[in-house]
Amino acid sequence: METLTVGNAKLTWLQGGVTHMDGGAMFGVVPKPLWSKKYPVNDRNQIELRTDPILLELSGKRYLIDAGIGNDKLTEKQLRNFGVCEESSIDRSLSQLGLSTASIDAVLMTHMHFDHASGLTKWDGEELVPTFENATIYVSQVEWEEVTEPNMRSVNTYWEDNWRPIKHQVKTFSHHMKIDEGLGMWHTSGHSNGHAIIRYIDEEHQFIHMADLMPTHAHRNPLWVLAYDDYPVTSVHEKKRWLDEAIKEGAWLTFYHDAIYRAVQFNEKGEHAQSVAREQYAYPVHK
Repeated sequence: METLTVGNAKLTWLQGGVTHMDGGAMFGVVPKPLWSKKYPVNDRNQIELRTDPILLELSGKRYLIDAGIGNDKLTEKQLRNFGVCEESSIDRSLSQLGLSTASIDAVLMTHMHFDHASGLTKWDGEELVPTFENATIYVSQVEWEEVTEPNMRSVNTYWEDNWRPIKHQVKTFSHHMKIDEGLGMWHTSGHSNGHAIIRYIDEEHQFIHMADLMPTHAHRNPLWVLAYDDYPVTSVHEKKRWLDEAIKEGAWLTFYHDAIYRAVQFNEKGEHAQSVAREQYAYPVHK
């Protein structure tokens, strides 16, 4: 498991599963000859996307950024269509660290799409129960409202199985919430109406987790947004705002979906100043 220390915070990437999604959808209106130079694509026009939660250890607390794709939550058709070749093994990842799901104090949900939220619940016999039994689950108020009352577009990605068993654990916020010293969540909208990002600052050390505003390092161009985004123009503006801030402050950008990099620091030329590569990745690394 890859790790990164940022000030007093330690980040560890767990194994939350993997999907293979349509590359065109993941890069929106950007032509394939451009984005395929930045991120590998298979013969079905799919790109590999991890769904790996990040364990964040800070101030004696253990936080999880998003929850993975879960286990036995998808139908055979969904497994095929989403190119799922690996489901979650978070229990095993935590066990290797001497931890368990009971060790997680809070889960910071950037949004509640199935590929981020399916791991919030698990099967106990015929019943779905919370995976992280002791955790508070933070999510923006707008996102929670959309989850519990999805519209005709979002109903296909906000699944009742992922939220109803954990609703007693949920704590919502409007624009911003302080989670811990230097650690907060900000509502951005864009990818979903309730989408949020996470930022940690410890003097000159910091990281920004932009979640699906910038799902991989290859999405660095602010104009390269997803066809899945509900509000793509908002995504462009929010991504530019936070990316400019990250470059100015020398912040790490961390990734949940990237199959190649776990985290990257960009310089003002858009080059990698520093990076943490995913050790298991088998393809050439693109910078």
